[in-house]
Amino acid sequence: MIPRYARPQMVEIWEPATRFRIWFEIEAHACDALAELGVIPDEAAKNIRERGNVKFDVERIDEIEREVKHDVIAFLTHLAEHVGDDARFIHQGMTSSDVLDTCLSVQMSRASDLLIVGVDRVLAALKTRAFEHKKTVCIGRSHGIHAEPTTFGLKMAQAFAEFDRARARLLIAKDEIAVCAISGAVGTFANIQPEVEVHVAKALGLKVEPVSTQIIPRDRHAAFFACLGVLASSIERLATEIRHLQRTEVLEVEEYFAKGQKGSSAMPHKRNPILTENLTGLARLVRSSVVPALENVALWHERDISHSSVERGIGPDATIHLDFALHRLAGVIENLLVYPENMVRNLDRLGGLHNSQRVLLALTQKGVSREQAYELVQRNAMATWRGEGDFLSNLSADDEVASVLGEAELAKMFDLEYHLARVDHIFDRVFGPS
Repeated sequence: MIPRYARPQMVEIWEPATRFRIWFEIEAHACDALAELGVIPDEAAKNIRERGNVKFDVERIDEIEREVKHDVIAFLTHLAEHVGDDARFIHQGMTSSDVLDTCLSVQMSRASDLLIVGVDRVLAALKTRAFEHKKTVCIGRSHGIHAEPTTFGLKMAQAFAEFDRARARLLIAKDEIAVCAISGAVGTFANIQPEVEVHVAKALGLKVEPVSTQIIPRDRHAAFFACLGVLASSIERLATEIRHLQRTEVLEVEEYFAKGQKGSSAMPHKRNPILTENLTGLARLVRSSVVPALENVALWHERDISHSSVERGIGPDATIHLDFALHRLAGVIENLLVYPENMVRNLDRLGGLHNSQRVLLALTQKGVSREQAYELVQRNAMATWRGEGDFLSNLSADDEVASVLGEAELAKMFDLEYHLARVDHIFDRVFGPS
């Protein structure tokens, strides 16, 4: 992660000071539970919370860790410097993974909340633009080639439905990762009561991991990062669509170009789709976390730490990059320049060929075999493709076609509204009845 692609709210979740604060809360809540169970004195639990509730010195903890080579022990040593004699009751029956894994669950849960806010902003922008351009006609493309008419609003509606699914997945992923493990060495609760885990989980807004084996099983984490990877791919899909539509030869939409903005150090005329290109790159970074997260699932026996170095990197990087990308995408959609006149121009470029399927179907409904109808339509379409007249004129001049479809019937096949008849129906499916 670099500051260029980071928003402060998400960065704060992963800062050392935040991590140590969560560690303290885990330890303090565990002490509260132990006091209730009579394992440690009530006064000790009170002193631990009051004296330990300080601004932790990150540099001091790092200094201790350089000597002891253990991050949790370094933290506990620093905490003891504030708490005093009662520090001997801290971390009773717990193992480092109890603190580390539960903390990671809190961080990922908080990160999920911010990501959901980002998705909601994207959804709001897409819905606004979808209804704004519900009937803004443009050519649909398959394989990058003109196909049949659609509307720009439908493009936005499709993206809305996709991000709505992403939001639902993110909620599920958050729920799956929001678990607590305070079960001690190898997860047997031999030296700590299960009630402590329940107490800590409730205090932190988490569920209890049924079988932690000293660590929270990493299939949960793998599912979380896979969810982020799919969301990143949805961002890239929409960004790629905008990039294609901004090409000079197309220019149906364009990223907002601010006054004073420069597009090229060499060519003053350039207006480049830099934001959506950036989003494409960020999506690659987020997806790069998925395979390592999947590989973290297969750990040795009850635990090893091969996952640790991976998660210290992909946890902050994936969530910070994705959070930034969501808000950047929302801004692109909110400020997107849309050119309906260019959409009409592009629609008309092929002389009406987008009506070929309708003519094909009309011929078959008149009794012509599909094979023969296809040949009749295609030979006139190819003449139009080569620039030899428009499609309707070529069809009208074809004796075999004219013998089946009269001039008025053929003209009816070129009614643009025919292609838009179900737009309202699709919008009702996506957004609910209007």
